[in-house]
Amino acid sequence: MAVFHFLFDLNHFGFIHQNFYNDPFWTRQRACIVTLFLLCAGLGQAVALDQGQRWPRFWPRWAQVAGCALLVSIGSYLMFPKSFIYFGVLHGIAVMLLIVRSTSNWGRWLWPLGAAALVLPLVASHPFFDSRWTNWTGLVTRKPVTEDYVPLLPWVGVMWWGFAAGQWLLRRHRAWLTGDVAVLVRPVAVLGRWSLSFYMLHQPLLIGLLMAYVALRKG
Repeated sequence: MAVFHFLFDLNHFGFIHQNFYNDPFWTRQRACIVTLFLLCAGLGQAVALDQGQRWPRFWPRWAQVAGCALLVSIGSYLMFPKSFIYFGVLHGIAVMLLIVRSTSNWGRWLWPLGAAALVLPLVASHPFFDSRWTNWTGLVTRKPVTEDYVPLLPWVGVMWWGFAAGQWLLRRHRAWLTGDVAVLVRPVAVLGRWSLSFYMLHQPLLIGLLMAYVALRKG
């Protein structure tokens, strides 16, 4: 993700020239990154519930995600006023977390439900959902102009599958999720434990460094 964003920033400042919005080489990478995000978010909820996290402990963490989503909207509006992020990955995760937690006891039904969520935008799109007030559903006929767009459908299906997969792993291969972290990957595990902080800080840092470099080069 950080590498992808750094390349996007290089493109924005004119160091490279790529079409990140329409070129399949880049759009497919983005789709893979978002898929991994939501699978991990769903799996993490399965682990949290298994460890006894109930609603009172859930809400503070959810508020952090929702608050960061608001900051992303504000920051992106300052940088991209015509295409700011109003329902990106953090906005989507905030809504999907509520749905996944509310359906956490649906068991095996989450697998077909997730599949239905993936298919529904392909068969039920309508121009009514193309406005900014309704396109968060994902039932659009055209992608909105925004720097990041992760609507409820089909992506809640991915988080449902992540949650269902987490429950399955905890039943069948519990050690895969609860065993010790290998020494070689412990530095990466630290980033995983602070994933929201890393997500929020890496882009301002990268953009700031590039802006400083551009300013110094001009000076």
